[in-house]
Amino acid sequence: QKNGVSNGTLYKKTFIEHFEQAPMYVAVFTFVGFAVGTIFGYLRDFMRAWGLEKRNIAAEREQQKDFVPLYQDFENFYTRNLYLRIRDNWNRPICSVPGPQFDLMERVTDDYNWTFRFTGRTIKNVINMGSYNYLGFAETDVNALKTVTIELEKYGTGVCSTRQEMGTLDKHVELEKLVAKFLGVEDAMVFGMGFATNSMNIPALVGKGCLILSDELNHTSLVLGARLSGATIRIFKHNNMQSLEKLLRDAIIYGQPRTHRAWRKIIILVEGIYSMEGSIVRLPEIVSLKKKYRAYLYLDEAHSIGAVGATGRGVVEYFGMSPDDVDVLMGTFTKSFGAAGGYIAGRKDLVDFLRTHSHSAVYATSMCPAVAEQIIRAMKCLMGLDGTAQGLQRVRQLEKNTRYFRRKLHEMGFIIYGNDDSPVVPLLLYMPGKIGAFARRMLEKNIGVVVVGFPATPITESRARFCVSAAHTREMLDTVLNALDELGDFLHLKYSRYSKSSHPELYEESRLELED
Repeated sequence: QKNGVSNGTLYKKTFIEHFEQAPMYVAVFTFVGFAVGTIFGYLRDFMRAWGLEKRNIAAEREQQKDFVPLYQDFENFYTRNLYLRIRDNWNRPICSVPGPQFDLMERVTDDYNWTFRFTGRTIKNVINMGSYNYLGFAETDVNALKTVTIELEKYGTGVCSTRQEMGTLDKHVELEKLVAKFLGVEDAMVFGMGFATNSMNIPALVGKGCLILSDELNHTSLVLGARLSGATIRIFKHNNMQSLEKLLRDAIIYGQPRTHRAWRKIIILVEGIYSMEGSIVRLPEIVSLKKKYRAYLYLDEAHSIGAVGATGRGVVEYFGMSPDDVDVLMGTFTKSFGAAGGYIAGRKDLVDFLRTHSHSAVYATSMCPAVAEQIIRAMKCLMGLDGTAQGLQRVRQLEKNTRYFRRKLHEMGFIIYGNDDSPVVPLLLYMPGKIGAFARRMLEKNIGVVVVGFPATPITESRARFCVSAAHTREMLDTVLNALDELGDFLHLKYSRYSKSSHPELYEESRLELED
C-alpha cells in the first residue's frame, strides 16, 4: 500500500507513494460490469444491424461496400456501446478562465448522448478540480496581465513564420535566457506547442541504431516521439529500477539484435510527475543507473515544473540534485505557467544542435509573443524578479493544499494513487458504471472533475483525477471534500483498508505548516 524509501546516499528525504490494491471483490465486480456492458453492446449492435434500432454512428457508404472498411466496426465497439453512454462527462464547454472556479455552458441530450443541444443557461462558479492550473497563473486580473496586454498590442497575435526564418523575436530570446537562468543550465529553446516539444524533438536526438528505454506509463507525446525516431524501443515497468537496470545491462552485454554491435546511444525517457498516476520519478536512482551504464537521460517535467520543489523548479530541485545530472530537460508552459508551449534545456551544444535539426524549429510556427510574455511574467514571479514573494507563496500554498487534500481523502477511506507531494491526485472508482455517476453527481454539487477509464487506464482502474491548485481556498477544498465524503458513502467508493477513520475532523491550520 505504501512505498517508502529513505536512502541516505541517494534520497535526502523520505520518498512515499501510495498504490493500494483494491479488495478482490472490487476487481470481480468491475469485470462483471464490463461483461454485462459487452453483452448488451452486442445485443444493441444486433438490433442496429436488423434495423430495430436507429444507427447513429458513422457507417460505410453503400457505394463503397466493396472497399476496405474505413471505419473498423469492432474497434469502435467500446466507443459505441460504453463511452457514448457516459459521453456527457467529457468535452464540457466552459465559458470563463479556467481558474479555481469556472462557468459551464449547460447542455442536454435527447438521444442518449449521440448528440447534445445547449439550453442557453450558464452554470456559474463551478469549483475547478480538473485543470492543470497548479500555481493559479491562469487568471484574468487586469493588473497581473498588464504586460501581456502591452505585448499583444505591440506584436499582435501571430508570428506567421518559423524560428529558422522570420519567426525569432526578441521576446523569444528573452524567454529562452530566462528559462535557462530559472533552471540553472547553459541554454534553452522554446516551442509553441507542448506536445510537439516531445514528439518533434526526440526524433532529432535519436534514430536508427539507437535504443530508447521508456517508462511504461510515459505520456503519448513521448511515445509518439520515440516511434517517429526509428530507434529501437524497450519498455521498463513503471518506476521500477530493477526492470530498468536489467534492460540497461542486457543492452550493454548483447548490443543490437542480429549484429550485436554496440548501440549508437542509449537514452532513458521518464516524466517528472506521471499525470495519470500522480507518482514522482525516482530520479536519484535513475541518475545513478544512467551514470553507471553511461546512458543519456531525457526528463519530461510537464507536470512537475513549477509544481514541486522548494521554489518550483521541478523534480531536480525536489530531490536536491544538480540540473547537470539530466542530459535533456524538457517541460511545458501549459500547466504551472498558465500559457502554451514547451522548452528543452541543457548544455549549449545540445540546444544549438536542436536549433538546426528540430522539426519544430524548422517547420512549426513560432510562439505567440503575448504567450511568451505571459510565461515571462509568471517565471519572474516565481524567481522573485517582480520584487515580491508572491511566487514563493504560491508554491508553498500548492504544497499545503496538496498535503491537506491527499491526507483528508486517505482518512475518509478512499484509495488514492501517487506521491504525497504530487498535486495530481487519482481517486480510484474501478467499476465502469460509477464513472458517469460520480462525475454527474459532483457537477450537481457545482464541482467539475475529470474522470478517466479504459483504454486510458487499465481496465480495472477507472478513476477520477483531481488537480490541486494554489488558487484553491481552504473553503473550496472543504466543499469538495465534504461532497466526496457524502458521495463516497452513496456510491460505496471507500475501498481502502488502511484509512485512519471514516469521518475525520478537519485539520488544524497549524498542523499543515511546512517544515523548513
